[in-house]
Amino acid sequence: MIYLAQTDTTAGFLSKDYKEINLAKKREINKPCIITSTYLTSLKNLARVPNKFKNQVRKAKKTTFIYKNQISFRLVNDNKHSIFLKDFKYLYSSSANLHGYEFDINYAKNIANVIVDLDLAQKSSSKMFKINNSKLKQIR
Repeated sequence: MIYLAQTDTTAGFLSKDYKEINLAKKREINKPCIITSTYLTSLKNLARVPNKFKNQVRKAKKTTFIYKNQISFRLVNDNKHSIFLKDFKYLYSSSANLHGYEFDINYAKNIANVIVDLDLAQKSSSKMFKINNSKLKQIR
């Protein structure tokens, strides 16, 4: 099941199965997707956040963190997208476009099983940091 929604950052595909998103985007099937959730407890089950960065991860807005185990996680807690996510423990997320192409609303609507939002727009993607025990490195 692929959902099409305006996420906290841009128009996105969301699903419980990241492979469905990759098939829809026509990219490598095993390429990881960002895990999005409104629940910090979802992250606790997936990766360990170093004590030094716990407060920063909890308070970050529109920011994705890549952990040592290669899990990418974004906590969404400040807009209407978080209301949609509350029905799920977490969902995999990626921009709603063909891999390597710009957003095409007709393509996105044809791919999605459920259209959550009608007001969709391509906006800037999330900031992304790689996190380890001692430092943060900005990726984008």
